[in-house]
Amino acid sequence: MTSVGTFEAKTHLTRLLARVAKGERIVITNRGKPVALLVPPELDEKRDSARVGQEMLAYRDRVKRSLDGATFREMAHEGHRY
Repeated sequence: MTSVGTFEAKTHLTRLLARVAKGERIVITNRGKPVALLVPPELDEKRDSARVGQEMLAYRDRVKRSLDGATFREMAHEGHRY
């Protein structure tokens, strides 16, 4: 997976979108930290919520950040009225 900085992404957005249209996935970073992911729409639509949740937890474990003590369930239901 290719990684580009925010300045490069802004400067070369058209080129990056052409690459994404061909199926490539591109990570946009800000000061070396991933902040966005460019993916073709059909790849994004195939992802189910369980897999997205697993990817979020894997990312958290990879970067060793806490969710300010919140569990995934608490995050998913934040703002819901009961």
